[in-house]
Amino acid sequence: MKKRSVVRGENGMRARDPDAADDPLFVNAIERALQVLSAFHRAEQPLSLSGIAEASGIGRSAAQRIVHTLRTLGYIERDEAGRGYVPGIRILDHTLDYLRLNALIERATPVLLDLRKNARERVDLSLFDDLRVVYAARLQSKRETFFATLVGHSVPTFCTSGGRTIMAHLSDWEVDDIIARSDRRPFTDKTITAPDEVREMVREARQFGYALTVEEVLVGEVALGVAVLGPGGRPLGAIHIAGSLSEWTPDAFRTRFAPLAVEAANAINRIR
Repeated sequence: MKKRSVVRGENGMRARDPDAADDPLFVNAIERALQVLSAFHRAEQPLSLSGIAEASGIGRSAAQRIVHTLRTLGYIERDEAGRGYVPGIRILDHTLDYLRLNALIERATPVLLDLRKNARERVDLSLFDDLRVVYAARLQSKRETFFATLVGHSVPTFCTSGGRTIMAHLSDWEVDDIIARSDRRPFTDKTITAPDEVREMVREARQFGYALTVEEVLVGEVALGVAVLGPGGRPLGAIHIAGSLSEWTPDAFRTRFAPLAVEAANAINRIR
């Protein structure tokens, strides 16, 4: 598979609440260490020490000490060609911990496997994280690309099928807030970015129980999303089915997969 740039929704680093600036329990050193690790979020190649300092917004001297500490602990490594730094293998230990201890992922997995068997297209589970949705499970189809295999990959909430079906279960003011704070630069010439048009797509998702997007993140892709709900009907994430426009028209894709996706989401919602 050919490696390509990873499309990413927002930067994944949660900003500190301004009201908590004087929080006596907040450890600033840990925040700086996580800023260093977050420097790799948009990297397309190994980073130099200067690159890490610039991307993390930390002075070079402090970045050097943090990189040294994280490298000693196995959370940062030199890349195999010696060109710079990359995340270390110890990061995967925490990924495993998150996946195996997340109750939603555990109960959704058998449903997703059945859905993938029936759909024979790519099936994903994403989790809602404010301005983005983060893929926690990815079951591939016959068209594999590097980015589409990666757990942890994220896409914006406002312009994706999973994100819009999640927004359909939020209040209007929450929808407006997400739209206002999102970086609405288009991924393709089909990405819907105008606030009123995004709101209309959310209203359609409320009406139909699912959202459909066509080439809004990837050229040639049609995707359908249905929300997965938690207690009180709050959205926790979404399941997605994605296909190729070389094989499906949007209407045919909707007709074929909307009932399967809705049934699968309902099955996950019933499991407690």
